[in-house]
Amino acid sequence: VQLQASGGGLVQAGDSLRLSCAASGSTFNPFAMGWFRQPPGKEREFVAAISRGFQNTNYANSVKGRSTISRDNAKNAQYLQMTNLKPEDTAIYYCAVSKCTSPYYESAGDFVSWGQGTQVTVSS
Repeated sequence: VQLQASGGGLVQAGDSLRLSCAASGSTFNPFAMGWFRQPPGKEREFVAAISRGFQNTNYANSVKGRSTISRDNAKNAQYLQMTNLKPEDTAIYYCAVSKCTSPYYESAGDFVSWGQGTQVTVSS
């Protein structure tokens, strides 16, 4: 599976942003999809994940209440809507496909097929 993330940019604190991830290649529909981010100088961290059937979503505490993950299986795409952005949200954001159907696996090792990342920079 090849993944292409887009939608990042330079925004101000309090702004909103919608990240998109387009997938192509092997069938990934049975599996959960997710987003990770890597802040400058830090390790990659889990942001959010969603099951195939949309009914199950999982968010990191740092973005819970400010972000919404969604997916469109017909378009082989997933999205991350982020609101009330904070400077600490500054990171490269990566989309990925999980090895699992559950969105509650949060380790990077639980995911395969990573996109190239899109930069999100939030100024104060």
